[in-house]
Amino acid sequence: MNAIGASILLFLIAFVLFASRRWAILGMIAGALYLTQGQHFDVLGFNFFAFRFLEVAGFIRVTMRREFSFSKLNRIDRPFIILYLFATVVFLLRSNEGQAYQIGLATDAFLCYFTFRGLVGGVEDFRWFLCTFVILLVPYLVLLLIERLTGQNPFAVLNAGLDAAWLRDDKVRCFGSFRNPSILGSLGASFLPLYIGLSFSRSKRLYAITGVILSLGIVWLSNSGGPMSFAVFGILGWTLWIFRNRMRIVRRGGLVLIAAVALVMKAPIWYLPTHFSFGGDAWHRSYLMEVAMQHIGEWWLWGMPIAKTIDWFPYTLGASDQADITNAFISFGMAAGLTAIVLFVWLLTEAFRSIGKKLLKIRLASSHPCEIEYLLWGLGVMLAGHVANFTAITYFDQFYVIWLMQLAFISNLTDPGQTGSSPAPRVRRVTPIAESRDNPVIFGR
Repeated sequence: MNAIGASILLFLIAFVLFASRRWAILGMIAGALYLTQGQHFDVLGFNFFAFRFLEVAGFIRVTMRREFSFSKLNRIDRPFIILYLFATVVFLLRSNEGQAYQIGLATDAFLCYFTFRGLVGGVEDFRWFLCTFVILLVPYLVLLLIERLTGQNPFAVLNAGLDAAWLRDDKVRCFGSFRNPSILGSLGASFLPLYIGLSFSRSKRLYAITGVILSLGIVWLSNSGGPMSFAVFGILGWTLWIFRNRMRIVRRGGLVLIAAVALVMKAPIWYLPTHFSFGGDAWHRSYLMEVAMQHIGEWWLWGMPIAKTIDWFPYTLGASDQADITNAFISFGMAAGLTAIVLFVWLLTEAFRSIGKKLLKIRLASSHPCEIEYLLWGLGVMLAGHVANFTAITYFDQFYVIWLMQLAFISNLTDPGQTGSSPAPRVRRVTPIAESRDNPVIFGR
């Protein structure tokens, strides 16, 4: 860790510990954006990345100040805990290698998620964060533009491994403080649906438009097909807003369409994304799903060592001599078998269901869409985009901080016990029991 990285880290630790709760959230995300994994200490086989000190500080803060209590777990917290505990225990029982990495993965997940559960309040905190986050994104985008124009990454001063430019079609693929352009692009794509939702607030529209521009700028500068697909998915998700009261029909229609396409396709259904991908390694991602199914007998029970995937592809990762597992679901399966995949799906399902129940409650209380409804829809579209993205990449680097913060947003804003997370009803309407029973929910009931 050099002097620049240490100075940034010490400042952010003090900021997270002593600033107000809202500003502490911004301090955590500033660390994810402006610190790199090149800033670290190695102790007894464990990599103490700079951000890990920050997440420890954040967790200490929310526990000491009682901003979060494990006695108030909700329907998203429980599958989250079970998933990471199960995956870690199974991995440690079957594997003699990689234990430090797996323990670090689970520790990062717990510390980050529950830190953000404590720091994130209700909808007002969420709206404030989206507006203030542009303060961090503006200079970040400027640094990315410098990288695009010069081919030199400004973040190389924090990580010597970031000084080599990535190119595609003779155009620089920016990756900023991350180690991969697809991870950088996913940052912008994941916030795009949220800023579209914020744009329905008249008083925050300028911030929202700025956020949309910055998000699209990050996706464009990454020059990566996965994030571009993520962004397009987010925009398409917002086009379904007009069908928000008919989402059950949309879901069933989508399943029928997929089944029909599967019947006429010559290739398996998991090759469908290759026809809609914006460049990148779409074939690899589809073939990965096929070859994983072919070898399911080797990993379904409790996973398998990644090193044994050496013969899955005609090519391997140069550094580790293994298959490139660019799929979060398969990654959980490799770690702890099919049960881990089921638990991951359970977590995502509970997140969707929580959004749907919250939206139903709001719609029964108000005759017209309100700001919280737009923001919740944006969270749902964002979550759906992440699910699609999980089939194309596993989140690494400090991007897990972004994903876990966004999951914590969903958890807090849909928590029935969270105060300030829903607006006061403006127009009350009396809904017949039959209508209430059949009222479809955006992402499930």
